[in-house]
Amino acid sequence: MEPRIQYAKTSDGVSIAYAVAGDGPPLVFCPGIYSHIELDWEYPWRRAWFEALARVSRLTRFDARGTGLSQRGDLSLSADTLVSDLEAVVDIQGLERFALGGIVLGGATAMLYAARHPGKVSRLVLYGTANRGPDLYARKALSPLLSMARSNWAMASVLASGLATGAVSEEVQRADEHYVREAVDGKTFAKLLELAYSLDLTSISRRVTVPSLVIHQRGDRVVPIEHARRLASCLPNCRFLSFEGDAAVPWHGGSTPEILDAIIKFCELPVHRDVEAPPSQLYTILFTDVEGSTALTQRLGDARARELLREHERIVREALAAHGGSEVKTMGDGFMASFSSATKALECAVAMQRAFAERNAEVGAHGRAPLQIRIGLNAGEPMAEEGPDGRSDLFGTAVIVAARITAQAEGSEILASDVVRQLVAGKGFLFADRGDAVLRGFDDPVRLYEVRWREEE
Repeated sequence: MEPRIQYAKTSDGVSIAYAVAGDGPPLVFCPGIYSHIELDWEYPWRRAWFEALARVSRLTRFDARGTGLSQRGDLSLSADTLVSDLEAVVDIQGLERFALGGIVLGGATAMLYAARHPGKVSRLVLYGTANRGPDLYARKALSPLLSMARSNWAMASVLASGLATGAVSEEVQRADEHYVREAVDGKTFAKLLELAYSLDLTSISRRVTVPSLVIHQRGDRVVPIEHARRLASCLPNCRFLSFEGDAAVPWHGGSTPEILDAIIKFCELPVHRDVEAPPSQLYTILFTDVEGSTALTQRLGDARARELLREHERIVREALAAHGGSEVKTMGDGFMASFSSATKALECAVAMQRAFAERNAEVGAHGRAPLQIRIGLNAGEPMAEEGPDGRSDLFGTAVIVAARITAQAEGSEILASDVVRQLVAGKGFLFADRGDAVLRGFDDPVRLYEVRWREEE
């Protein structure tokens, strides 16, 4: 399903790169503040998102002027020019009627197009979008990021990526930082960010009569959810859906399958068997995370730090194999694994920590650096979906909670949710009550328990 890059010319003579994949009903997706339609296919989390849509539609993606593979340089950037980019891509394909979606600033572009061409848009999907940019941040709060983008794009791109992705592994974060720098330069980013936060689309939104769907993650730090609710209230024919997560982009945040399913159903796209939800199944989710991996890399250097992480990978994989765990994915300095048995999951976690303790006991004799990991566990019924590599991935609230629990742990600790503790009642495990913890992105506190794994305990 590799897309072929093509070009369209706007009314003011700018070349816009676009790509088409799939052969179902037409769906056009407008990019956010930046995009790179070629790199989208090289990052698994982005590719999986767009491939899922392309399996049920004829998906058109494009890079707005000044970004990605489209024409760059000192170009005119306004709401009108962004709409003209979309018009050029639609017109060159001869699309008569299609579903239209957009992310953040792309949502504003999509809304403006729908207001101007109501007969062409069958369904409108707006993700992470606000209708009044000036309400998001005061000008003085936005100025430091704009100045940094213009003067030190390498540093500003790290901040921009972190705001968009939410909580992800260091490996994913570094990859997305590279994506941002490839997709747009600092001066253009600053212009587009200023544009996004200056647009007031309140009157426009009231004129959009096409059936609309507003989607938002509840912990979004770029566009707080109250702005999405306000947008939905202004659209005359709108449905509003919110999901757990803290990302400004739909391929991060943990609710990707649910968001995809909502879009597919709303746009009345034919459901492909690959994206149908499987029957619910109870899983125990286990995360590992190497404590202080960034500091280790800085202290030891890339080569020695990588050697240390290979030891982590070996020990974790040996424990998973011995206790029936399934490796879902590795994130550079951590693992996500699943178990059909909570007992097996806890036995595996204990075996891991004991193996690392044994290894660390020999550190002085062999001159090696100690390796501390934290482990978090939760149980529930996550969504399962086959990724682009053919491996099954898990998504949803149960997974997000497990990751958040891991972040609460210290090195050499195992923390588990109350549901895991109840599932293994009477199995001989020792727990210490750590009390209620407020996990990022969740309103209700979660009761956490430390699993005692040392022999003396």
